[in-house]
Amino acid sequence: MSFARAAGILLHPTSLPSRGGIGDFGPAAYRFVDFLASARQGIWQVLPLGPLGYGNSPYSSTSAFAGNPLLISLERLADHGWIDRGLLDPLPSASGAIEYDRIFPQKLPLLFEAAHHFLRSGSREALGRLESFRVENAWWLEDFTLFDALRARHKLEPWNRWPQELAIRQPAALEKVRQELDDDILVRSALQFAFYEQWRALCHYCADRAIRVVGDVAIFVNYDSADVWTHPELFRLDANLEPEVVAGVPPDFFSKTGQRWGNPLYRWDVMKQRGYEWWVQRLRWATKHCDYIRLDHFRGFDQFWEIPSHDPTAVNGHWVDGPRDDLFAKLREVLGGLPFFAEDLGYITPEVHALRNRLQIPGMAVLQFGFGDEGAHMYLPHRAAGKVIYTGTHDNDTVVGWWHSGAAVHERRNAESYLGCSGDGIHWAFIRAAQSSPACLSVVPLQDVLGLGSEARMNTPSVDGGNWRWRFAESQLSGNIATKLALLAEVTDRLPKPFRTRSDDSFFA
Repeated sequence: MSFARAAGILLHPTSLPSRGGIGDFGPAAYRFVDFLASARQGIWQVLPLGPLGYGNSPYSSTSAFAGNPLLISLERLADHGWIDRGLLDPLPSASGAIEYDRIFPQKLPLLFEAAHHFLRSGSREALGRLESFRVENAWWLEDFTLFDALRARHKLEPWNRWPQELAIRQPAALEKVRQELDDDILVRSALQFAFYEQWRALCHYCADRAIRVVGDVAIFVNYDSADVWTHPELFRLDANLEPEVVAGVPPDFFSKTGQRWGNPLYRWDVMKQRGYEWWVQRLRWATKHCDYIRLDHFRGFDQFWEIPSHDPTAVNGHWVDGPRDDLFAKLREVLGGLPFFAEDLGYITPEVHALRNRLQIPGMAVLQFGFGDEGAHMYLPHRAAGKVIYTGTHDNDTVVGWWHSGAAVHERRNAESYLGCSGDGIHWAFIRAAQSSPACLSVVPLQDVLGLGSEARMNTPSVDGGNWRWRFAESQLSGNIATKLALLAEVTDRLPKPFRTRSDDSFFA
């Protein structure tokens, strides 16, 4: 699929300066969309939006379909009568890094209280919308809410450590706990309803301003997830329901021992026998809620790195063939098109490029990677035709941080030769180079727009702790930033183009 030429910003919603200590779909999100519109940006890219699992990473979720309740705006719930606004007063301010240890015990109880109140006193029309949501989404919602309730009952222990009759999903045992947890399951369903109503309303606001939303689908899912618990036959598990092998990548630029992600690997043969039904559902769901989708770790669809589950690092893994064209032929047949682009960074073989080209899925170019030896020049703007170009990603240091502490002497020399002088900072030199490239989409992390250093880095791969915490302050968007971006979008022919808006009757619109 070819994308209309556009410019945009990468910002995960948790990084918004929302009230409550973590970004959400509330007033700060709408003000950010207003900023994007004033800056003539046509793209807002987010990271995965699922419930947080290990390490609070959006790429480590307890569901491939559910939403992260921490992204629900309590302020908008208060606007619609779900909760008394006075109860929000003790919440943390709208500035500063995310303190997850504080946010979970402070915000989640208020969300649950709001859901309880809504279920007791919501209008007939609103409760009817909830019931319609439950019926339409029963195919994933019933298993997720039961999983989520059981996980809370067992103090967040992984599902394989629950009583055996629950771990192996004995029907009688499941029916018994469904009855016992009926009220809790209903509350969790109401929170998922609130999440998707608020997200749809925000996406509709974007569409009215000609801003397309780019979502992100991680190729693998967590072992401790509703998906693996519900469909163990689709994953490489042993007789004890433990992973036989796990996912990761071999040693590379980011880590000398590789990255051992720990996700269970798929039984692609079983998935093929079932017509890739789970993947069809997953990507149909993703495209329903976002305009474009970034496919994380695209290489894994050609070959994936298989690591023995007992190994502590990724060093002893090996490449195994993935589903390749077969999966995407099915997706194209069912979805009618592939509004995807591929994260194809790192060591990528000619076979991976050939697969992507056959599928007509654009790849990525990261400008920060382009100033090394000759092999790195594939990431430079003049070679970015048909790609999606970035100054950096959520896994990189910021451009300013890289320039001052990460770039080698020869990389800085090469960058200065390529980019020339920039009186307003190296980050603007990068932004101008990306925007003026032949790439179809040019996406810049907000940290680079703001010219922030390493203190604003979102994630450091293979490093536990301290990640996914950055938030910006609203005051940082002041001055002439929007004007500079708007003028640049105009002169590089990246002005947003109106498109057919989503039909939306969201309760939270």
